[in-house]
Amino acid sequence: MSTSLAIRNRILELCGKKDITIHRLSILCGLPASSIKNIVYGKSLNPKILTIKIICDGLGITLAEFFSSEEFNGLDQEIQ
Repeated sequence: MSTSLAIRNRILELCGKKDITIHRLSILCGLPASSIKNIVYGKSLNPKILTIKIICDGLGITLAEFFSSEEFNGLDQEIQ
């Protein structure tokens, strides 16, 4: 699994746990919905850590909590 796919899955997982839509998340974060949708739908393959931090702030979690997931523990090496 790629890092961008793991990030996408984690955002969707957290939105599901908090029962919020991507649109609601964008309001909570103060980011355009298109920015989050670009990550979730695979148009943005390399989201900035600052963008992920802002999403975490909107979700009320830390970056450590975001990345503390099985999704990230089993990532394939990106550099080959």
